[in-house]
Amino acid sequence: MEVKQIKLSTAWNLLEKEKNEYDFSDLDWQIEQAEKYGAKVILVIGMKTPRWPECHFPDWAEDLSKQELQPSILNLLENVVLRYQKNTVIWAWQIENEPLLFFGECPEGDRNFLKEEVSLVKSLDSLKRPVIISDSGEWSLWLRIADIGDIVGTTLYRRVWMDELNMYIDYYFSPIYYYRKAEIIKKFFNKKVIVTELQAEPWGPELLYDISVEEQQKSMTLARFSDNIEFAKNTGLDTFYLWGGEWWYWLKEKKGDDSFWQEAKKILH
Repeated sequence: MEVKQIKLSTAWNLLEKEKNEYDFSDLDWQIEQAEKYGAKVILVIGMKTPRWPECHFPDWAEDLSKQELQPSILNLLENVVLRYQKNTVIWAWQIENEPLLFFGECPEGDRNFLKEEVSLVKSLDSLKRPVIISDSGEWSLWLRIADIGDIVGTTLYRRVWMDELNMYIDYYFSPIYYYRKAEIIKKFFNKKVIVTELQAEPWGPELLYDISVEEQQKSMTLARFSDNIEFAKNTGLDTFYLWGGEWWYWLKEKKGDDSFWQEAKKILH
């Protein structure tokens, strides 16, 4: 697709399957491919990174206490940053994913520890790249995270499955809702807000590979896809990372439907 701006996510359980034994082979390959095709990368690192169950614990860390867990997370961050600290393909670090939002199979967010994570990464990074801290676009004002990183990242979802109600719901926030929150962050914290996760795939009652295409279409159609893009443009923000590339590719390769792939190509060029 010739995309030049990519967000890559690490998974702790893949990087450190055994304590203090790291396997960077897959991540190295992804970074090398980005470099080969002239792309720039946001690298998401930490305990809580995108995709369910959000917190990707290796088996050996599953039952650690908070006092045992936090040093292990810092050790993870140190190893990742030191490995890629001179790699100019990575233009920003995103530390954790919505770390203060109670979502996923995760421990409660710890704002003080998040600050410690950011401080460590900044102290190790010889290129002094910006740090992104993300939060929910729908259920947060971003105030709790705005003073921690250099850039505020937000989600932007329009139609999702809500387990508590056992139904799909539509978010009826207007574009001005996001714009005004971003202006508050700019005025009081002098921070830029970017959309690090714009909905461009379904959100159903199960993981995507466990539900039918028909069920997927209840929360994402080509019309909804296009509408989400227009909605995002109307927020006044200027940077959007679309969440759905693997799904478009799966539809194209496994289901013979390249409509989302082709539409995304138009948008991204």
